[in-house]
Amino acid sequence: MKKHFWHIVHKVKDFLLSKNSREFFTFLFFLLIAALFWLEQTLDREYEIEVKVPLKLKNVPENIVITSDFPEELMVTLRDKGNTLLNYQLTKRFYPINIDFEEHKNRRHHVSLTSNTYSKSIAAQLANTTSISVINPDTIDYYYSEGKSKKVPVRLQARVTPGQQYYISDTIFNPPHVTVYAPQGSLDTVKAAYTQYFEETQIEDTLRRKISLLNGRGVKFVPEEVEVTLPVDIYTEKSVEVPIEGVNFPADKTLRAFPSKVKVTFHVGLSRYLDITADDFHVVVSYEELRKLEGDKYEVKLKKVPDGVSKVRLYPSQIDFLIENVTHDPD
Repeated sequence: MKKHFWHIVHKVKDFLLSKNSREFFTFLFFLLIAALFWLEQTLDREYEIEVKVPLKLKNVPENIVITSDFPEELMVTLRDKGNTLLNYQLTKRFYPINIDFEEHKNRRHHVSLTSNTYSKSIAAQLANTTSISVINPDTIDYYYSEGKSKKVPVRLQARVTPGQQYYISDTIFNPPHVTVYAPQGSLDTVKAAYTQYFEETQIEDTLRRKISLLNGRGVKFVPEEVEVTLPVDIYTEKSVEVPIEGVNFPADKTLRAFPSKVKVTFHVGLSRYLDITADDFHVVVSYEELRKLEGDKYEVKLKKVPDGVSKVRLYPSQIDFLIENVTHDPD
């Protein structure tokens, strides 16, 4: 190893003392001179660069809520010679441009400031030779509210489809209500906070997502996003036997139905399978409809169906019946 090291050292030494090495270093020297000359020529030309200038809104009272987006920085395009622009990029730190809230407040609760308002503050931080080509945004536009607020419910905007044999059993928001701030004229028109629209298809498991709320012009929601949960359940089939009830029968008449019960078959989510019983259904026969009936079969009807139940079927769907007089024992 040591022998190999000294062999390399001798090789390098022989190269540095050779005629080729002197020619190599001479070439490097002139290459460096040419590069410096090219760089000087390049930096002496005019270019444009984009820089970021911080922006702040100051003197905002505690009871004031800014209800629209206020930019945190300005994107400013500068034009000058390359050496000056290089200084901005490498060493220059721009001071924030301060917008005084008290100076611009008004009865409309809406402030719109053109770039003429703050371009002088930017120019004051630049060299005399530097010009401003573009300021973005060229207009600062914001709304504010003097503590006016109310609570509104959250509403989902989405297209969510479950997989086959699945269904969405609920829509849960956390929080279910949010606080909305806006000028009084706008506040009265806000009835709910709507989420950003999204789409999901063929879901087979509970979906949870944090999603932003849609802020209208001059309207601010707190919080600005909510968590939406869409529980997904699988359908299963269940059957129960429900007695037939006569409705609106006079006191001296009663119904004899054949059969006296019908089989109710329905689809229900697996999580509610045990909760749904025969007591949750009412199968009725109307006395008035029996009076008008021309045939001898009556089609029974469901008067009550519990929530979360679908594809309800009755068997038999038609029954035979008799209307009997009720005899009362004399006192």
